[in-house]
Amino acid sequence: MTETGYAGDRSPAEVFEALKADPNAVLVDVRTVPEWQFVGVPDLTRLDRAALFVEWQSYPEMNVNLAFVDQVRAQGVTPEQPVYLLCRSGARSKAAAKALTEAGFAECYNVAEGFEGDKDDAGRRGNVGGWRHRGLPWRQQ
Repeated sequence: MTETGYAGDRSPAEVFEALKADPNAVLVDVRTVPEWQFVGVPDLTRLDRAALFVEWQSYPEMNVNLAFVDQVRAQGVTPEQPVYLLCRSGARSKAAAKALTEAGFAECYNVAEGFEGDKDDAGRRGNVGGWRHRGLPWRQQ
């Protein structure tokens, strides 16, 4: 763990390469159900696996999901596995990485830039950084 309270930040490309190299590594998308449904999700089928989906905050109130750690465990993730956490831009996934680290997970990484990246000059996401903008596989649900 670093001074940030989790293992550190990784770029979307670094995360995809880490997932390719380590079949035990998992990607947990911590965005909300509407984001998964309407914005899109990472597609790991070419790696013969799927991303996991556990909300860090629950829509529409955006309250922190107090069952987050238990829900990650319920999806079969163990404290020994490298866990990469993804949100829209990297803020919620940092908080989720810290929570898993505090719960005893050894390697929790934030996916810097998130799925959609930062806002561009027009205030829109998806054009500056992020999983989709970097050309990594994704799909609409």
